[in-house]
Amino acid sequence: MPDHSATPSHAYSNGALFRRLFGLAWRYRLHCVQVLVIQIVLIALGIGGLSFTGVGIDYIRHQLMHTPLDESHLFFRLPLDWAPLEVLGLLAGLIMLFALIRAGLNYAYGVSVNKLVQQKLVVDLRGEVYEKLQQLSFRFFDANTTGSIITRVTGDVQSVRMFVDQVLIQSVIMVLSLTAYVAYMVNLSLPLTLACLATTPILWLMSVAFSRKVQPEMMHNRTLVERMVQILTDSIQGIAVIKGFGREPEARAKFDAANNAVLTQQHGIFWRMSLFSPSVGFLTRVNTMVLLGYGGWLVAHDRLPLGAGLVVFAGLLEQFSAQVNNVATIVNSVQQSLIGARRVFEILDAPVEVKSPPEALRRARLEGAVAFEHVSFAYNGAEAVLRDITLDVKPGQCVAILGATGAGKSLLMSLIPRFFDPTTGRVLLDGVDVRRLNLEDVRRSIGLVFQESFLFSNTIAANIAFGHPDATREQIEHAARIAAAHDFITALPQGYDSMLGESGNSLSGGQRQRLAIARAVLLEPAILLLDDPTAAIDSETEHEIFEALDRAIAGRTTFIVAHRLSTLRRADFIIVMEDGHIVQRGTHEELMRQPGPYLRVANLQLVDARDLQLLGLAGGEATT
Repeated sequence: MPDHSATPSHAYSNGALFRRLFGLAWRYRLHCVQVLVIQIVLIALGIGGLSFTGVGIDYIRHQLMHTPLDESHLFFRLPLDWAPLEVLGLLAGLIMLFALIRAGLNYAYGVSVNKLVQQKLVVDLRGEVYEKLQQLSFRFFDANTTGSIITRVTGDVQSVRMFVDQVLIQSVIMVLSLTAYVAYMVNLSLPLTLACLATTPILWLMSVAFSRKVQPEMMHNRTLVERMVQILTDSIQGIAVIKGFGREPEARAKFDAANNAVLTQQHGIFWRMSLFSPSVGFLTRVNTMVLLGYGGWLVAHDRLPLGAGLVVFAGLLEQFSAQVNNVATIVNSVQQSLIGARRVFEILDAPVEVKSPPEALRRARLEGAVAFEHVSFAYNGAEAVLRDITLDVKPGQCVAILGATGAGKSLLMSLIPRFFDPTTGRVLLDGVDVRRLNLEDVRRSIGLVFQESFLFSNTIAANIAFGHPDATREQIEHAARIAAAHDFITALPQGYDSMLGESGNSLSGGQRQRLAIARAVLLEPAILLLDDPTAAIDSETEHEIFEALDRAIAGRTTFIVAHRLSTLRRADFIIVMEDGHIVQRGTHEELMRQPGPYLRVANLQLVDARDLQLLGLAGGEATT
């Protein structure tokens, strides 16, 4: 099924992504300013420490060779009437003081960045993405794999984080640092500065070329990682099937192939990175060669002081080169953050197709009347799956739905709680178009029990109270008794406080279904939707489930997808669906007198039941 629920990747240009990322960083501008102020002070302290070192060297030359002493780069005059060791001690003390302050500020910088990007940005952004996922319709989840969604919420959010701390902040720091260093170097010697920085334009061109080459490769790598995660997810969820069919070697081979594909593709990225970084390093070494040659000539001809000039210039150039070497890291981070941002924004920008209208009607309690008026539904403009469904169900009635796989049974029920909205026609609850009602009110008035009921890794009590977390223990136990679950729960060592494993796999199918019924009943819903709840259980367990269902259904409007006659006969009336149409409707007795699909299904089950009776194996279905 094509994905129309998220904005296509190509809709995001790099310029648009940069604007969105800057907007994201703007939310945390105070934290960013704090980090940048710390860096500005660090730059000033670094330059100050270099200046003291250079003046110290010139002071030693002055004492040994009686050369002129240049103090123009100090913010105070040296006490030249002091003893030489005292002056040098003062300079050394100032250098040590600056170093200690820098160490403290570097610690503060690390804490500030961690607080910004890990404790604020990542947590907030991941929360936004998760919240948006809760709002999206089933159409989005049908169109995107579990592995893709997990990768976006984890890895891609981290990639967006990289833009703030490894691109934005580091780029600003680099610009501030380079500006300060170049300004100081120009102040020392403009010709030497121009000579040493002549390779900078070449470095810029290399960075642009590297960026254009590596971005599509990183995007492809992210796709391969996503595929590997999906294979891992499928393997974990389907481990029983893999082991049951003895397919462990094939599963391992499939994962190894996906894993190796990621590694092989990463080699190309690493190769380009390994070539780019040394090239940048080589250009900075060329600058050092120019400094030694041309700078040494200037010192020899007394056009530049040795300490406050050449030594300080060398230190500034080293710092300049270190910042320039960060270009490779920043460029790499830019590409990763753009790819991650594109995928995160696809979720954040995905349209919320099902939501409450601005002036939603509130209903604290529904009566349970349900009507379908000429309802049709199609996925994303494809061929209609439901066609012109008209149905009127009164409060308290039980409707059974029979049909082959793909007939549209589950989809029809999904329109009632607005998991989807019809393409044409209306679904009415108590005579009101469900799209005009508050969505939360609608869903709190509907109880759901699926064919395979999902249970969370939590206590039994928490699972029953999932839709009503404020329920008392008495309410929980009452719901469990209605669902015929109280006895097996109290037989467990921890009773209602027993922890369930993943998906409740420590329980039997019948026990899981009874907990699902209790969870639905606890809401005291006006409408109950049962999607073939006895399909995957045996006849004895089915009998136990239906004892629970009979109590749960009482007084509630109920829709139940079913295939067994024992289930169908419980309904007030039955509808039979084929290819999205209702082709038959009526009670069990009425449909048994009409030629059609219902009679064919009933006859097949009755023949099977008689065969079992002949074998002496008749169960609950043989008595229908």
